[in-house]
Amino acid sequence: MEVFIETERFILRELIREDVDGIFRLEADPEVHKHLGNNPILIKEQALDEIFFIQAHYEEYGIGRWAIIDKKTNDFVGWVGLEYITEETNGKKNYYDLSYRLIQDYWGKGIATETSLSVLNYAFSIMKINEVYAMAEPENIASCRVLENIGMEFVESFKLDGRLFNWYRVDKESFLALNG
Repeated sequence: MEVFIETERFILRELIREDVDGIFRLEADPEVHKHLGNNPILIKEQALDEIFFIQAHYEEYGIGRWAIIDKKTNDFVGWVGLEYITEETNGKKNYYDLSYRLIQDYWGKGIATETSLSVLNYAFSIMKINEVYAMAEPENIASCRVLENIGMEFVESFKLDGRLFNWYRVDKESFLALNG
């Protein structure tokens, strides 16, 4: 298991099979999925399938979603990371997408902001990526606020599968100027 980043409070590492209970707790929660299409998972095997999918992404693209582990308790908090998107979204293809998902008990504690900043720093400083995108439903005010707080700029709203999303972007130069 490779650790990619340590923040003040968290370890960001590869998702592993042993994270299945945490992934299930996260992905089975209807509140977590409120702004994700209202499609929570129903059985633990789906959580394991998600882990295997993310592990395959590591192999194919060298990046993916990482487990967020609390340093003090060793608890699984959620995941954060980059996904390399090859299909077209809002006219963009072959790009890096930042996203995060937290177990509800950890909402409102600055975790998405702290870990997302670290992921962007890794993307721009280590991976030498030039730009990163993200999207969130406009009604998901907390997520939109996180994206803006980490330096992502609102580009436009667009529809995907009949749902409205806000599209965000940050480039390396802008991010490093703000977070040097």
